[in-house]
Amino acid sequence: MPTLLTRIGAHPEAAEFLRWPGDFELDRADHVEPVHLASGARLEGFAGDGTGGTFFFCGEGGDERPILYADSEGSAGLIAVGLPELLRLLFVLPWWRDCPSFTVAESRAGAAEFLGDMPDLADRRDRAAAALELDLPTESEVLQRLRERSVQAGQDYLLVLTSEGTVYEPLFGV
Repeated sequence: MPTLLTRIGAHPEAAEFLRWPGDFELDRADHVEPVHLASGARLEGFAGDGTGGTFFFCGEGGDERPILYADSEGSAGLIAVGLPELLRLLFVLPWWRDCPSFTVAESRAGAAEFLGDMPDLADRRDRAAAALELDLPTESEVLQRLRERSVQAGQDYLLVLTSEGTVYEPLFGV
């Protein structure tokens, strides 16, 4: 059975939506600098974004592993547990980085900007999610899950700049 990452590549419309507005590209898996988890657990970059950020699987296993996002400015945080949860975040809130307080008001402001440029965003999102056989939660559910993941991260998901031994700042200030 193909992995979810393989299925993304097999569905051009899903891959294109994830590329933009999701800002998630499977061919950008290398981080800008050598990093590791303070816990010593395995860290595997598997995708990136257009600004130099990287999505990492943490620990051993497959698509079900926790996912840490690190930007190119020295901030990192746990954002999902498992690839399906990450994709739901990217489909429902491609503007998730603009929601540091995890509020619906922040999300709606981000949505307004995207919808101004892409009025068919919801239709494209729904087709892309259906191609990957993903059901989509509500905006509030996604924000709540993102808040929970960011808060629960703790010591197990501290990202360290290997060359200096310094810990990345929290992604959301939590």
